[in-house]
Amino acid sequence: MLDWTKIDTVLLDMDGTLLDLHFDNYFWQHHVPQRYAEKHQIPIEDARDILMPRFRSAEGSMNWYCVDYWSEQLDMDITKLKTEVDHLIAVHPHVIEFLDAICAIGKHIVLVTNAHQKSLMLKMDRTALHHHFDNIICAHDFGMPKEEPAFWSALQEKLPFNREHTLLVDDTLSVLRSAKQYGIHYLLAVLNPDSQSPQREVEEFKAIRDFRDITPTI
Repeated sequence: MLDWTKIDTVLLDMDGTLLDLHFDNYFWQHHVPQRYAEKHQIPIEDARDILMPRFRSAEGSMNWYCVDYWSEQLDMDITKLKTEVDHLIAVHPHVIEFLDAICAIGKHIVLVTNAHQKSLMLKMDRTALHHHFDNIICAHDFGMPKEEPAFWSALQEKLPFNREHTLLVDDTLSVLRSAKQYGIHYLLAVLNPDSQSPQREVEEFKAIRDFRDITPTI
């Protein structure tokens, strides 16, 4: 699927790509509604009816990924709530082997995430993945999510890379589209962002089931 001799820089998403999206899905679909229902003394079904439209309206924006925004909007400590279920944070299978292999062949490895800094810190503390990256880029530092093509221009100013020799692996198709528009040559989607959900169909981009599909032989 990949000719590693033609790739210099590897840009990797975090949630749903390197980490199992089950944590995030469970948190927003179950844990936050449960705590919201307890706070307002309403049934959890009513809490979901209130929260889900608000979540959907923010998808793809910086607010959707912002812990501080939701803490203010919901009057709840989202960071604290995340620690209550942080045992669900998990690295996808074969990720570590992949990172070690591409490091061994000299690739520049960059984590590029929309996650808020507080979420990023929690997940790095839990997984220790930060030791495997040459750089960690948080979209909040740029004030725009990866879904916006301008994000990639800002990234290149901060971290120069050759678009023709760069690989991006991401589970969000709108992010892959914006990267394609910017000219990043190698793009891969993820078929199983959430280990507890069925494998999805992706036709628009080449896609991997897990990182064994693209781990180079050393």
